[in-house]
Amino acid sequence: MRAIWKGAVSFGLVSIGVKLYAATEEKTIRFHQVHRRDAGRIRYQRVCSVCGEQVSYDDIAKGYDLGGGELVVLTDEDFEDLPLATSRAIDVLEFVPADQIDPMFYNKAYYLEPEASATKPYLLLRDALGDSKRVAVVKVALRQREQLATLRVREGLLVLNTMLWPDEVRAPEFGFLDEEVETREPELAMAMSLIDSMTGDFHSDAYTDDYREALQQMIDAKVEGREVAAPEEPTEAPPAVDLMAALRASVERAQAARGGESSDEEADREPVEPTPISAARSRSGGARQGTKQASGKQAGTKQASGKQTSAEQGERKSPGSKQRNSRQSGGKADAGKRSGEKQRSTGESTEATPKKASRARKSA
Repeated sequence: MRAIWKGAVSFGLVSIGVKLYAATEEKTIRFHQVHRRDAGRIRYQRVCSVCGEQVSYDDIAKGYDLGGGELVVLTDEDFEDLPLATSRAIDVLEFVPADQIDPMFYNKAYYLEPEASATKPYLLLRDALGDSKRVAVVKVALRQREQLATLRVREGLLVLNTMLWPDEVRAPEFGFLDEEVETREPELAMAMSLIDSMTGDFHSDAYTDDYREALQQMIDAKVEGREVAAPEEPTEAPPAVDLMAALRASVERAQAARGGESSDEEADREPVEPTPISAARSRSGGARQGTKQASGKQAGTKQASGKQTSAEQGERKSPGSKQRNSRQSGGKADAGKRSGEKQRSTGESTEATPKKASRARKSA
């Protein structure tokens, strides 16, 4: 890598000499503009619109448009008089928690390499920033422009992130922000389920620029003289009629895309056709009434079963009682027979006694 800037980090009374390197680069495939008929390069010339002459870079100045066709011309001498106190220094203004800075303010990233004589103070600042969990808010002048930036630690290096000024971030002005739109609890729960099914750890290597790869393959195919296979077009999802149905389908698709991480019970379930929310409510009300009727039927069934049980118990007890009753009745009959026999025997004895008395009288 080639250093694009040299200066020093001003940290209190400590000055740390550093070199600045671009931390990112664009991988966009670039093209030249050519003449379609003969593939000749298209070139642009700097021509003055007043005199029609071609102008070199040495004769070019900057003009500020006042509107109405009026310009204010600024030369290099005008820019030299501007106060750029941080032209070769990175001035540390303060240290703030990293989570207090909105990522929207970040612009570009640069690596900082210490000079040979500034390695120890560089490492001291790096370790102090890492332990404090804070970032340094700094000012730096790059390409004739003063910029707000932060210093933070990444992979053992100090990284300079240039930032946008507050007035460079647009305020959102959208009509729907003033509208009162309520979200239902079932919809929110289904959306949270979708987020949970798509949650994972961030790995930058897992994402690729499919368009750039396809474009490079097409260029290689042109060079080799072979035909280019058209990539398959992604299937478009049908318009969502029901929000709950769309969320449910999204959860199922996310679980299937992640290799079936859902539970076995969910895998064994049969797919249910999505229904509108109103229909789902009516079905839930009918289900409650059906549940109440079913519970009433179950209560009646329990009473009938109780009656049957008591009858069965009575039937189970009846054989013994019948035997006891028959024994009792049999005993009573036997007692009656015995008493009758006694009475007959007594009667016979009483009849025999007078006859004997009369015979005794006659014999006398």
